[in-house]
Amino acid sequence: MQDVLDIQVVPLSPACGAEIRGVDLTKPLSRETVEAIRDAWDKHLVLVFRGQNVTQEQQLTFASYFGDLGSRKKAPEPLRARAEGAQQDHEKVLLVSNIKENGVPIGAFGEGEFWFHIDSGYSATPYRYTFLYALELPSTGGNTMFSNMYKAYDAVPEALKRKLTGKRALHIHEYNRARQADASGDISNIPHYYHPVFVTHPGTGNKTLFVDRLMTTALEGFDPAEGAAILDQLYDIGERREFIYEHVWQHGDFLMWDNRCTIHARTDFPKEQRRLLRRCTVEGDLLRE
Repeated sequence: MQDVLDIQVVPLSPACGAEIRGVDLTKPLSRETVEAIRDAWDKHLVLVFRGQNVTQEQQLTFASYFGDLGSRKKAPEPLRARAEGAQQDHEKVLLVSNIKENGVPIGAFGEGEFWFHIDSGYSATPYRYTFLYALELPSTGGNTMFSNMYKAYDAVPEALKRKLTGKRALHIHEYNRARQADASGDISNIPHYYHPVFVTHPGTGNKTLFVDRLMTTALEGFDPAEGAAILDQLYDIGERREFIYEHVWQHGDFLMWDNRCTIHARTDFPKEQRRLLRRCTVEGDLLRE
């Protein structure tokens, strides 16, 4: 077992993010070490472990210290081709990759920019945590940006907070990466769910702004035009540069983040270069204001 005294927590930005040093994720962790990591996570929202060499099973074992492993959300049949990754054979693991074998994608969400979003925010119980490990990386780009949605909530004007208290927003996903779904028509066959605009984090008790540009498309109880204008304002608050930590990936990086208080996005990268990351998650709960 690794000694909790070996752990160092090094902040990476004023917004969020910290590097954890002194932990080898290939080895079993003591309860005290797990709790120290959890405490750092609650404070910094995004944790980075560098120079790791974890197998798939070791990644799943580590994630399981923090809750029940999440299963991949299966795209409905009309969206299956766009979702890609349907041939992946482990229900707890998602390969995020642009690599094709015999013309078939080995993973999902392969190329290009990816707007700010919350993993499985369109479901009733979005993933609580995400764990992502870098296996192959392009020479440039493909960075992951994380925004601190506690800070975003604090930045919402008080009058707008009062207006939105008790309100819900529609989260919907058509498996696009840089375009919102059209929620004006029939969405019965598209994954969607209404979540509170403001969510209380069950672990910290702090309020967070729970909207994102990719999947949050409408406000319940508002005229569409007014709702869209308010959402535009909230998107911009959530994406303020001072709230963002941008992670430049290195081989062996292992990241973990809390989906209840962060949103994340991906920058573009050369599509002819290979990129492969391995993701697993922890199941979430119903979100409450």
